[in-house]
Amino acid sequence: MVHHLRAAALLLASVVLPSCTPVDALNATISTGGLTITRDVAYRPGPRGGMDVYRPKGSALLPLVVFLYGGSWQSGSKHDYEFVAAPLAREGLVVAVPDYRLYPEVQYPTFIEDTAQAVAYARSHAADWGADPTHLFIVAHSAGGYNALMLATDPQYLRAVGMRRSDLAAVVSLAGPADFLPIREEDIKAVFGAAKASPDTQPIDHVDGHNPPLLLLHGADDDTVSPRNSINLAAKIRAAGGPVELKIYPGIGHIGIIIAFAPLFRSKAPVLADVVATIRAHAQTPEPAAAGL
Repeated sequence: MVHHLRAAALLLASVVLPSCTPVDALNATISTGGLTITRDVAYRPGPRGGMDVYRPKGSALLPLVVFLYGGSWQSGSKHDYEFVAAPLAREGLVVAVPDYRLYPEVQYPTFIEDTAQAVAYARSHAADWGADPTHLFIVAHSAGGYNALMLATDPQYLRAVGMRRSDLAAVVSLAGPADFLPIREEDIKAVFGAAKASPDTQPIDHVDGHNPPLLLLHGADDDTVSPRNSINLAAKIRAAGGPVELKIYPGIGHIGIIIAFAPLFRSKAPVLADVVATIRAHAQTPEPAAAGL
């Protein structure tokens, strides 16, 4: 996904900050004033076992958000997503952005297991960051959305780190793959290896009605992860009696839904507002006195 993100930000980089990379240019439009950022907090050993934590200064017991980025399980870095984390933190949230291991270093399901570890670590250290571990949310895009949906639908991953799905106040998936068999792309087949044809890889095949509340956001023009992934998942969860809300944004594609967190693109779709509204509803917290960009 990161190569798509770089392409989407290329014009911004060339016009606004020609000496920067595209993602750097996008992040450079984001103010971090009033925030405390702790870099490279280790949740597991290894170079991709760290997370960055963003939090408003002078606040305590705020909702905790773990943001999982995409990248086709093959690319991505927590350092690229300040344009997501900082706006969320400015809304009165503590935001942890973990890295996780990628293909070809690992295959399915290791990246899901890593994100489960990251979520468990964030929950156990929430108080250190001024966050409330009982108000724990996951917000995730694309491949990260898949990881989050697997945590929400298949209890084995959280159980392995001493958690239950009910420990999650809600999960927000932005364009997350949930129903994508048969896999046609050769690089994605390699990511899933011997399990590439198995229904066990699909969030939709683990639906049992006992998932945490889900908000599924998708762009109608997404030609990378078809909107049917979210549409089909929502329908199956509703049929099973589980809590789910679905929103499809007209005219929005796969990258548009994530860069809508940045102020320059926010008018394209109310992604930030919808995410924050869901978090506040489930955490029962009021709006901050002065929310910034």
